Amino acid sequence: MQQPDPFQNENSWQYLLSRIAGENCILLTGENSDFILGWSYKDEIKVKENKFDFDLLDSFLEKYKGEFIFGCLTYDLKNTIEPTLKSSNNDLIQFPLIHFFVPEHLVEFKNNVWEFYGDETKNAFEKLTALPELQQGKVTNPVLLTEKTTKEEYIQHVNKIKSEIQYGNIYELNYCVNFEAEQTELNSSAVFQKLQSLTNAPFSVYLNTEEHAVLCASPERFIKKENNKIISQPIKGTARRSQNKEEDIQIKEELRINPKERSENIMITDLVRNDLSKIAVKNSVQTEELCGVYTFKTVHQLISTISCETDPKINFSSVIKALFPMGSMTGAPKIAAMKIAEETEKFKRGLYSGSIGYIRPNGDFDFNVVIRSILHNKKSKTISCSVGSAITINSDPEKEYEECLLKLNALKRALE
Repeated sequence: MQQPDPFQNENSWQYLLSRIAGENCILLTGENSDFILGWSYKDEIKVKENKFDFDLLDSFLEKYKGEFIFGCLTYDLKNTIEPTLKSSNNDLIQFPLIHFFVPEHLVEFKNNVWEFYGDETKNAFEKLTALPELQQGKVTNPVLLTEKTTKEEYIQHVNKIKSEIQYGNIYELNYCVNFEAEQTELNSSAVFQKLQSLTNAPFSVYLNTEEHAVLCASPERFIKKENNKIISQPIKGTARRSQNKEEDIQIKEELRINPKERSENIMITDLVRNDLSKIAVKNSVQTEELCGVYTFKTVHQLISTISCETDPKINFSSVIKALFPMGSMTGAPKIAAMKIAEETEKFKRGLYSGSIGYIRPNGDFDFNVVIRSILHNKKSKTISCSVGSAITINSDPEKEYEECLLKLNALKRALE
């Protein structure tokens, strides 16, 4: 059922989130003020073990076929897909291995039109909009993030990774570090709104559950399925923005032609092409765009778009088994890179480097890459903010560390 926008307000999701933030809810923002908001889950599947049977997920998805289903996949799902992998590092946030849920109510705002899903959603929506705005109060008490890996350790690890590349064991590795805060209360909806105002990221997510809050300002799409076509859009290659217009244009052009940044992207593009070939109709894998330069509020990025056609009978789990984790967060070759990452990183990635998205009633789906995120465990009152960069043989450890701090900057500002 279609309805005109009752608010005539480009900040519609902010209006709604200010009235619903205390409930179980999920908000996914898109381009041009588009968004999807679901709340009051009617059913969910949540697996906390290190490994699980994909048949459980398949049964859940089949049960709710024809409805909107949201899902979270943590990076550590890799251990189920590839049994030789493990995750032994400390898990600060303890997000479930997978979490899929069906909301009782869902509204979608797209192209300035409202769509309501669920028999009682229209009534629930009207009641929601009649509520007074929740008192946001202070965004948060200032949060001081502490580095888990010192700069000296970071440089040592990058040099170790470069040695692995020199030996021919890997070609590229996405090495990540974590920044933490303990004993922290978080006004998560207010912080998310501040984070989104700083980044305007196209694949942002706000997720609120009983145990966790996820504030994700991701610029990266993992996979999107529309009819029988699947696309993946890995990001590799980052440059800072400048307030000086001429300098900003120059930085953007330097990124476009930078041989190191382009090689990072091209290696992961090749990896994604290989992953897609596992599920693709023969000869359908193609690179639609290679190393396109895209500008966001805080950074410039190189993004490639790879696509394929798939058999209509292929299911969601088969796609995930073929493509997850995304190559932009692992390196190449994928399995060898993940093993070395486990040895050199000092934290369990969990939801960071994972994915959040949705499956539409018609079976199409869209999932992001969980980066540029603030993860909060409400019970332990801990916050985790992780960042990373691609290490190649030409990497300068000092510059890679600076890139990590650049990616962390918006998260720190949102928590101030």
